[in-house]
Amino acid sequence: MERIMKAQALRDTSTMGYMAAKKHLEINPDHAILENLRQRAEADKNDKSVKDLVMLLFETALLSSGFSLEDPAVHAQRIHRMIKLGLGIDDDTDDVADAVADDSDMPPLEGDAEDASRMGEVD
Repeated sequence: MERIMKAQALRDTSTMGYMAAKKHLEINPDHAILENLRQRAEADKNDKSVKDLVMLLFETALLSSGFSLEDPAVHAQRIHRMIKLGLGIDDDTDDVADAVADDSDMPPLEGDAEDASRMGEVD
């Protein structure tokens, strides 16, 4: 119902508070993932990876329950950081990958001008 109300073109924002579903996250404190997260959080309260993992856990629960995320780009950035962490990739190598992906200084492809002129001949 929340998704339908958000999709309405002439929605009334004053009633959205009543239509929004209450979100409850039920967790199993004995689960191995939560025990590991608790231990890591107790060891270092300012660990950014633990905060990212907890937010990923919450956002994944939202998605699997049919809710939508407020900012999917933030969710994607968290996933990319966790993948980099899992693969042992430094953030510095990301800059190198961006530089390699930048093709502004690439020479033009051979035959591009010829292909364009042949396209005009096809009448």
